[in-house]
Amino acid sequence: MANTMKAVIVHGPHDYRLEEVPVPVAGPGEALLKVEAVGICASDLKCYHGAAKFWGDENRPAWAETMTVPGHEFTGRIAAIDEEASKRWGVVEGDRIVAEQIVPCWECRYCNRGDYHMCQPHDMFGFKRRTPGAMAEYLVLPKEALVHKAPSDIPPWQVAYAEPLSCALHAVERADIRFDDTVVVAGCGPIGLGMIAGAAAKFPKRIIALDALPQKLELARKCGADVTLNITEVDVVEEVKKLTGGYGADVYIEGTGHPSAVAQGLNLLRKLGTFVEYSVFKDPVTVDWSIISDDKELNVLGAHLGQNTWPAALRLIESGRLPLDEICSHQLPLAEFQKGLDLVADSANSVKVSLIP
Repeated sequence: MANTMKAVIVHGPHDYRLEEVPVPVAGPGEALLKVEAVGICASDLKCYHGAAKFWGDENRPAWAETMTVPGHEFTGRIAAIDEEASKRWGVVEGDRIVAEQIVPCWECRYCNRGDYHMCQPHDMFGFKRRTPGAMAEYLVLPKEALVHKAPSDIPPWQVAYAEPLSCALHAVERADIRFDDTVVVAGCGPIGLGMIAGAAAKFPKRIIALDALPQKLELARKCGADVTLNITEVDVVEEVKKLTGGYGADVYIEGTGHPSAVAQGLNLLRKLGTFVEYSVFKDPVTVDWSIISDDKELNVLGAHLGQNTWPAALRLIESGRLPLDEICSHQLPLAEFQKGLDLVADSANSVKVSLIP
């Protein structure tokens, strides 16, 4: 093994560079991973563009750190592992794995009660110096990491889709979907498509997918949507009410990250409906909160990461139910990371973009 490797290094917003850096060394209880594929998330793009969520503003401190390697959606093969780590994770050298995006501390009140996805320190691969990400040839899996053995007979960029899919499934679990529900999913990007597939597994009365792009709506059908509505062509609030006897949807899951989708959801839900918010927004969102309280008494729930949903995500990937060849639309070499970021921004011509170190 060489002593150095290529890696993308974050120097700040709009300043990511491909550099030659030392290959990391795994310590006791850790493992060295040879990265096979790393997806570029919409949150990676927002971080690159300097969103306050990551770099702070007058209301919050910066969370992301410079001089680290981005990339939290990844898969690879174990290149080196000791007995302690092998026993803990049930994997050996040569196995393909995925690791959950968060590296919990296992000591805070959230970790102690099982809500590890809300860990107080909240170190995640790709955003912190302690947990460098996968836009590199190798990374170290810390002993605190959550590691899952992954299938070896599926292209690695499709296996790496387990990260956004696990997030989508967590949002679906938060929605508590029932058999007679009309479920609306806003946004048919990688996570939205996973939400549709997860909702379909709950077998509700109908699933309605919303997007502005016909090709994304076609993918939504393949993932399980019963009805697709183009938000640029119809009044979706009116159409949803027509389909539900004038009441509105039972469940609305927001996965666009666009402020207009929030008000849209509040308006198309029935009284006592459920709104699940998953997106990361670049800017603050303003809505009429009286819709939530006095008008409809809505249940408004947040969703973050993929608590306990990774095994299900891997099973869904292995099942063959998803059009993964179409969802995983672009694979680029690591050196073309900037092209990859630009493709993610160009959602009309990409779905899930991955880098292959």
